[in-house]
Amino acid sequence: MAQDDRRPSATAFPFLAPRAYAAAVVYQDIDSPVGRLRLIATDQALVGIWFEHGRDAARGAAGLTPGSNTIIERTRAQLAEYFAGTRREFDLPLEPRGTEFQRLVWLRLTKIAYGDTTTYGALAQDLGNPNGSRAVGLANGSNPIPIVIPCHRVIGADGALTGFGGGLPIKAMLLDLERSAIQPRLL
Repeated sequence: MAQDDRRPSATAFPFLAPRAYAAAVVYQDIDSPVGRLRLIATDQALVGIWFEHGRDAARGAAGLTPGSNTIIERTRAQLAEYFAGTRREFDLPLEPRGTEFQRLVWLRLTKIAYGDTTTYGALAQDLGNPNGSRAVGLANGSNPIPIVIPCHRVIGADGALTGFGGGLPIKAMLLDLERSAIQPRLL
C-alpha cells in the first residue's frame, strides 16, 4: 500500500531521527519579546527552547553546560528576525527527542504556514488517524523546540487557544505577531 504524501515517515527526515547526542549540550539564556528563553544545542543541532516561566522552567540546567556555539548563535539571530517580523521560516538543524509518533506530529507542525492555524483534529486527520486528536495534542504539548517547530499554531476545534508550554498569553502573542506581520499596511 502506498504511503499518503501527507503522512511522512519520521525516518525520511534525518533532522527528526532520534540518536544519542554525540557532542556536549550547551545552553544560553536570551531575552525576547515573550520573556527569557533558554536555547539548548549541540554543535550539530538545536535540541530545545525553554520558556523562563513555562513547563520546562523547573527542569533547571542539570546535564547542560552554559555556553554558546554556532547553532546557538544562528538560533539567536533567526529568533531576533522572527520577532522583528522579517523571518517566516527557520533554517536550523533540529534534533527534537521523542517517539516516532511525536516526531511525525512535530514534522507536520513545520508545514503549518506562518500566520496560519490548524486544529488538533485536522492534524490527526492529516496523519491518517481521524480519532487521534488527543494523541496529537499530547505530542504537540511535548514539542521540545517551540516557536521554531510552531506548536503555537495549533488551536482548539472551536477556535479557542488551548495549552501551550510557554502559557496561553505567550501563545496569543506569537499568533498576533505573525498575523500583524502578514497584514497589509495601510498608509
